[in-house]
Amino acid sequence: MGLLRQLNEWSDKHHPKWMVVLRAALGLSLLIKGITFIQNTTVLQQLISQTPVGQNVLWLGNVIPWLHLLGGTMIFIGLFTRIAVLLQIPILIGAVFFVNVKQGLFAGGSDLLFSIIILLLLLFFLVEGGGFFSMDDFLRSKKEL
Repeated sequence: MGLLRQLNEWSDKHHPKWMVVLRAALGLSLLIKGITFIQNTTVLQQLISQTPVGQNVLWLGNVIPWLHLLGGTMIFIGLFTRIAVLLQIPILIGAVFFVNVKQGLFAGGSDLLFSIIILLLLLFFLVEGGGFFSMDDFLRSKKEL
């Protein structure tokens, strides 16, 4: 039995129904953050350029907002949740360790706490998956019929 199948079976047995709200809130927050980044591309470009590898990866300023939009939407509806989470984790690791740590936790306008919470939720849903009331569950049930 494959690891992914075992993970799905465990997740189905241990996934409370209220986790759907938490997954939807995570997806919605990533979606809103993507919209915010699209509206403020210059701010995002400045944040990226201030990182140690910033001059080499300025193209990330164009990619990150769209990955947040796509990943946030997929997490919100629960479609290929684990893949969407895997796309988001490197972005949030970069946000926590390269961008927000410099500003500190209590600096004005710091998103460090928000980024840490989102990263922890992403890691949680990497294990949990979409759960009950998701497109993943719907597609899986259609396949079994």
